[in-house]
Amino acid sequence: MIENLEKKIIAYSLKNALEHEGKCLQGNVINALFHEGLKKEEIKDISKLINEKVNFVNSMRLDEQKKEFDQLKELISKRETRGENELPKIPNVIPGKIVTRIPPEPSKYNHIGHAISFLFNYSYAKEYNGKCILRFEDTNPEKVSQEYVDAMKKDVLEYLDIKPDEIRYVSDDMEKLYSYAEQLINTDNAYVCFCEQEKLRELRHKGKECEHRNQTKKENMDYWKEMLNGKYKEGEVSLRLKGDMKSLNQVMRDPVIFRIVETPHYKLGNRYKVWPMYDFYNPIEDGLCKVTHILRSNEFEQRIELQDRIKDLLNLPKQTITQYGRFQVLDAVTQGREIRELIESGKYIGWDDPRLVTLRALRRRGIVKETYYELLKHIGISKKSATLDFNMIASINRKIIDQIANRYSCVFNPIRLKIKNSPKINEIKVKIHPLKEEERTIKVNNEIYISKEDFDTSKGKEVRLMNLYNIRIINEKEAEFMDDNQKNIPKINWVSEGINVKIMMPNAEVIEGFAEKAVEKLKVNDLIQFERFGFLRVDEINDNKIVFWFSHK
Repeated sequence: MIENLEKKIIAYSLKNALEHEGKCLQGNVINALFHEGLKKEEIKDISKLINEKVNFVNSMRLDEQKKEFDQLKELISKRETRGENELPKIPNVIPGKIVTRIPPEPSKYNHIGHAISFLFNYSYAKEYNGKCILRFEDTNPEKVSQEYVDAMKKDVLEYLDIKPDEIRYVSDDMEKLYSYAEQLINTDNAYVCFCEQEKLRELRHKGKECEHRNQTKKENMDYWKEMLNGKYKEGEVSLRLKGDMKSLNQVMRDPVIFRIVETPHYKLGNRYKVWPMYDFYNPIEDGLCKVTHILRSNEFEQRIELQDRIKDLLNLPKQTITQYGRFQVLDAVTQGREIRELIESGKYIGWDDPRLVTLRALRRRGIVKETYYELLKHIGISKKSATLDFNMIASINRKIIDQIANRYSCVFNPIRLKIKNSPKINEIKVKIHPLKEEERTIKVNNEIYISKEDFDTSKGKEVRLMNLYNIRIINEKEAEFMDDNQKNIPKINWVSEGINVKIMMPNAEVIEGFAEKAVEKLKVNDLIQFERFGFLRVDEINDNKIVFWFSHK
């Protein structure tokens, strides 16, 4: 466990709070502790302590935070620093010559971890005036589909605004991949294996060779041609690389590099039945694409040895590989299998359920593309795992959209009040945004609606109707005009003429509100703020009914 753990938690909490206007984000503290040596399996044991200290720091005034941090700042690790808007340096870069790739398998919807990986590769290519290739790794007919290809294009090209220099499909290179397989057979570096899957798995585990390994090159080539000609069925035969059956890295133990899949391919139909495995096509495609730099998570670390072996055997170029820790998302389901089960069971509404961190869901919630680019710089490249939570995403997104989101008023569970002795005002002009000159017109009369929550907390008290005047709430039907003086009293929202709206909340609950009529002019995808409620995105407009998705406070 980390030395001086409790003090370090406070120190990092204070540091983060001072960087975010006095509000510490728990996920950032966990990331900092990873750099101190915290292990993933230890998070559960100390999460309560972290939460306690974060809440303690957030309860302090800004001046108190600064004073306390001055006493604890020596506990902060002296890691290499970089400019606020700079990416960390990576090795062996020649400006104008770098080529990176974004290699998604179109078998599910992308989530925020994928987005960060995509943007790492894209951002470095652009930083050094190089090229970035979007390459769909679509060689598993059982999983890939046009639906996911289309979704990924929307995510990558439209939402993240990535502009690749080239778009490729691995399935377009099948004949080339067959040719490379035959090179391995002809050099006695691959053989056709007829072992059943269970036997193959058992022998690999024990590090023992099977009888097919000693077949001649001619026999293997004949069997290979028979595979291509459709003689064998799925599961009967495979092509394996001759690796090292005694290697401690089990990936190297004669892995399968081609197998038969009878499921029709989404794009090529039944044209091919013999399909390559990831570790075979990946190094070949990197060579064909002239990739120079690979940025990927360290879950692929064991596969580097195997892929380098294939590159050596086929005389393919090697790339500079920069690995980083996996991105863990707190309190969110990210595994495709789990998400499918939740959707099929009816517990989640789809891949865009607001409880998910898929790009589809985040897009509907109003997370803008600039947030991901800022998040990228914030995380940096580290071999330690990085923990993300929605608060971190919301904090960045808020700073961006706060500058552009127009302000409106909305009340919930509305109470109608008649204001006695109200001044004769027909309308008022209110700025659409504090930083904009544009104004909106709000009709005024002696009847208004306020939220029940505001009524419950303000009954019998004097409050200010935002942008209007001061009233005293008498009962559920009446209020009285007091004056128009600026006072140190609570401000509440109000609506005179309005329309009913629906809001999809982060827990997938739909609530209803009564919003000022000015929202009728909004368009789908507009980002707004309901004052004292939060930021929202316009998701749907039908028959004068507006549906919003809640973004964050």
